[in-house]
Amino acid sequence: MSFEEKDVEDIDIEQYSKEGKAPPKGQRYKIRIDREQYTVNEECLTGREILEVAGKTPVEGYRLNQRLRGGQVVSIGYDQTVCFTEPGIERFMTIRLDQTDGANS
Repeated sequence: MSFEEKDVEDIDIEQYSKEGKAPPKGQRYKIRIDREQYTVNEECLTGREILEVAGKTPVEGYRLNQRLRGGQVVSIGYDQTVCFTEPGIERFMTIRLDQTDGANS
């Protein structure tokens, strides 16, 4: 482990949200997607990248929602950028999109 890696803290964005604080910049971020926790090195990711982190591929088969402090849920588009330093982000939820083209008939 290099000197720089020792100075970087893993920030649990859900915990910061529950405490009503904004996560600090320039860290690694622990994000919860569904019931799993993942550590990412980027401050911001797109909806597509968040789905990829969770192994939800092809991403077009899933919808991504973000739960905010207070229970509000917002939909995140594939190309929409989410910055983990924004206060209030608790977690992310994925929803599998159903095939409705009759291919399984």
